Amino acid sequence: MAKPRSIKRLRSWVKWLYPGMGVKRWLGLLVFGLVLSIVGTVFFTNIKIIDLQQWLNTLSSSTFQRFGRSLNQVDLIYIGVVILVLGLWAILYALVRCVRSVLEAVAPDVHEDLADRIFTRRSLAQGQRIVVVGGGTGLSTMLRGLKENTSNIVAVVTVTDNGGSSGRLTQQMGVLPPGDLRNCLVALADAEPTLSRLFQYRFEEKQEGLGGHSFGNLFIAAMTSIYNGNYEEAIAATSKVLAIRGRVYPSTTQNVTLLGEMEDGTLVEGETEIASHPEAIRRMYLRPENARPLPEVLHAIREADAIILGPGSVFTSIVPNLLVDGVVDAIVRSKAIKVYVCNVMTQPGETDGFSASDHVRAIARHTPGKQIFTHVLVNTQKPSPDRLQQYEKYGQHFVEPDLDNIRSMGFTPVAGSFISETDVVRHDPTRLAEAMYKIIL
Repeated sequence: MAKPRSIKRLRSWVKWLYPGMGVKRWLGLLVFGLVLSIVGTVFFTNIKIIDLQQWLNTLSSSTFQRFGRSLNQVDLIYIGVVILVLGLWAILYALVRCVRSVLEAVAPDVHEDLADRIFTRRSLAQGQRIVVVGGGTGLSTMLRGLKENTSNIVAVVTVTDNGGSSGRLTQQMGVLPPGDLRNCLVALADAEPTLSRLFQYRFEEKQEGLGGHSFGNLFIAAMTSIYNGNYEEAIAATSKVLAIRGRVYPSTTQNVTLLGEMEDGTLVEGETEIASHPEAIRRMYLRPENARPLPEVLHAIREADAIILGPGSVFTSIVPNLLVDGVVDAIVRSKAIKVYVCNVMTQPGETDGFSASDHVRAIARHTPGKQIFTHVLVNTQKPSPDRLQQYEKYGQHFVEPDLDNIRSMGFTPVAGSFISETDVVRHDPTRLAEAMYKIIL
């Protein structure tokens, strides 16, 4: 077996010399540069161990004597430096052109900014190891800011969404709800903007069959089918398509249902139904209760430099991840810095009338006796009156930053202006990331 494999490998190498490959000239220039570098080194260091030195000295001296003088040792050093520099330049130029020639064939859109891309990827690979736990648009906002400073990001995403496109795909195909996973993948994407927009494209409701579906959701569902229901491989393959910076994992690969116990004792099933119920939420549960996390999630938490919870819906984005068996214990045992990012606005049906400290209590209520974070990031900048009035129409209000209450609970509040007011009031990715790195570093 070894001989045929060796022959096959040799034939593969020989193909680099085939006509039209576009590398032979640069390989020749590379060899020429190596020869120049050797010759320059011989001149520069005055090596005596080979006869070439004497021959070169004689040849160069006889040449220069025709112009009225002979070469001394200093002249030879200068000549050696010039030849060595030319040789090194030829080697570098040949390597660059050879790499570009290959990239023009396999990835024509990449070669123009190759050095920048390599430098960025190498520097980001040295960044802090950060695990972000949550779901929804809040989590994707955090990821957009963090990915500019590190690629060692692990997003742990809730999989309890039973509404819209995600809910329909779960019912029809039995796949995990892909919506929050899709948002996180796009947020971490380093692919062309067009590809990211494609993943976020949503078909119009009037389009029969496809109406309301996101292309990215359909893509992930298709990938899951291709990999025979293996969610890990499906997400990993999708991650490669989008060239994401970091990794995205579902908090569990089991099909789980979110249950909410309301203040009147009613038990409501389903994320959408819980959020729309008129009674306030008392406590959340998962069915089955012993849903297991991925080993990769527990490993990432164990090795993390920082663990971030949120931002996102407290009861339907953050808490469901903490209900997965083993996640809370892993966070408690981790030596990482642990931060909770409080929401900017309340959410109808979930956190009506909540202050920042109420958000903290809601999470603590689901992790009794276990402190899973030490810092609470709280926005103190109020949106403009016009924006507040606009949100009040939908039952949403500014989350009051009651820092003293948070401090009295044993947590360290980190206050600041972290919002970006555009058409909607939400956290600014850059400000959020900068605040996080101040805490981490």
